[in-house]
Amino acid sequence: MRDYKWLHEYCLNRFGSSAALEAELPVPRTPEQLRRISDDRYLSTLALRVFRAGLKHSVVDAKWPVFEEVFFGFDPEKVVLMGAEHLERLMQDARIIRHLGKLKSVPRNAQMVLDIAHEHGSFGAFIAQWPVTDIVGLWKYLAKHGHQLGGLSAPRFLRMVGKDTFVPSYDVVAALNAQKLVDKAPTSLRDLAIVQNAFNQWHAESGRPMCQLSQMLAFTVNH
Repeated sequence: MRDYKWLHEYCLNRFGSSAALEAELPVPRTPEQLRRISDDRYLSTLALRVFRAGLKHSVVDAKWPVFEEVFFGFDPEKVVLMGAEHLERLMQDARIIRHLGKLKSVPRNAQMVLDIAHEHGSFGAFIAQWPVTDIVGLWKYLAKHGHQLGGLSAPRFLRMVGKDTFVPSYDVVAALNAQKLVDKAPTSLRDLAIVQNAFNQWHAESGRPMCQLSQMLAFTVNH
């Protein structure tokens, strides 16, 4: 595995200057900023990620104000009470995306948000305190305790709310493959540990957030 110095030099050569490179890199929210996000906004983003999966994002985003309306502003205390009959009625609402499995995931994820908030004070406090050096552990937690949050949904949700994470996108996996770390998208515990350890090493060498390292890796294959 090549060290961070190689990655940085490659990206500098591609963009021509440190300023040009930095302008292309995401900036994660601080733990305090993550704590200030309310539980309803986390639930809304969870639901948005679930509905975006497999669909054109602009189509989902255009309908989201109506989703906010029919799901009571994503107040988890209200959403968790939505039963099967309520969801069946939503299946008749042509203003939203009528996918029963995804609709069912919203009250189920509301229950997860409430359970975590009860234990940690708020969902944001839970997200904020999770160490980035075990970010794949947070992916696994969300996939296990939430609904429709497997695959790339958990890391993409975290990226959406600003929690520092790498995302094993197609380009990132291609870069990891070029470094001979994994030969396919990491899904097994072994491969996830290998990738986490590699990011931890680059993180320790550079002091950069995981999201920036992830983007820089993608730049090595995405021209």
